[in-house]
Amino acid sequence: MTSTGPKALRRPDGSPIRVLVVDDEAPLAELLSMAVRYEGWQAYTAGDGTAALKLAREHRPDAVILDIMLPDMDGLSVLDRLHADAPETPVLFLTAKDAVEDRVRGLTAGGDDYVTKPFSLEEVLARLRNLLRRSGAARANRASALTVGDLTLNEDTHEVSRAGEDIPLTATEFELLRYLMRNPRRVLSKAQILDRVWNYDFGGQANVVELYISYLRRKIDAGRPPMIHTRRGAGYILKPGE
Repeated sequence: MTSTGPKALRRPDGSPIRVLVVDDEAPLAELLSMAVRYEGWQAYTAGDGTAALKLAREHRPDAVILDIMLPDMDGLSVLDRLHADAPETPVLFLTAKDAVEDRVRGLTAGGDDYVTKPFSLEEVLARLRNLLRRSGAARANRASALTVGDLTLNEDTHEVSRAGEDIPLTATEFELLRYLMRNPRRVLSKAQILDRVWNYDFGGQANVVELYISYLRRKIDAGRPPMIHTRRGAGYILKPGE
């Protein structure tokens, strides 16, 4: 397992990353919390959805590990309430082995990633590191803005706007848009997008790209000249609206 040290991810202000662990299996929740603390981060643990929402309001976590099956409400309901207060907070779902339907439901509802039980702690930490880098919670301050047409993305503040109008995005939507904006007018295949945005083999769930492209279109292109285009059999391309 990765040990703490000078290269451990931290918040931009230098304080430890905050991770909320939500699972009703106390031994598993404690094991995950220990792994989080070993990474040099701060862990908060909840055994049900009510406690999770209370802790999230009090401590504003930078990432959440969330079991889909909880005793008082399902993880999707918790996700909805979490994102109502903090839409950019990345969520890593824990799902049962072979529960493909749960994974798809979780991603459709706005989850950013998932791991299936049983899992290795190193895998969980690797996924969390990836989500934290995407969300900007652990990114060092640096001025960086991307502009394509009237669409602007600030990599430092994670703010996105089009024609001056702010557009809130989840962590995964932001990372997908950033990849498109770094490659304007270039056709990007689903395989390329999966490799860059999710950074691992998605187990055949390539339709997650279509899903998140549709989310972006609703936010970026709604009521405006479209910028995100499909090239059938090839992939997707972002270019200024005409």
